[in-house]
Amino acid sequence: MPSALFVCVHNAGRSQMAAGFLRHLSGGAVEVRSAGSVPADRINPVAVEAMAERGIDIAAEQPKVLTTEAVQASDVVITMGCGDACPIFPGKRYEDWALEDPAGQGIEAVRPIRDEIERRVRTLLAELGVEPVA
Repeated sequence: MPSALFVCVHNAGRSQMAAGFLRHLSGGAVEVRSAGSVPADRINPVAVEAMAERGIDIAAEQPKVLTTEAVQASDVVITMGCGDACPIFPGKRYEDWALEDPAGQGIEAVRPIRDEIERRVRTLLAELGVEPVA
């Protein structure tokens, strides 16, 4: 089973939305992790609202600290603005998704970020050879 790790600074918005989409669209065919270099206290409520509009509930998720073990256990590591905080291991596939940070933004600003994340997750699924279930 392929595995992916989404990393952003606070693990409260972008990486949580990406993980939510990948879990939902892969139907369990991909092992999904998310983490942050400096995790927030809670998930961004606007990100939760934006995902709920798509029928994906990420409200119960908690920001998690990025660990070396999580990186080592993942086939694909996707960073979203974490800079040099993400450890690099030979043989891992790394991608950096330049996406606007939804922190402090309203739902109107977060929707396009969410939609771009969904587009990229669907591309990732195709690259992993996994047919989306939705």
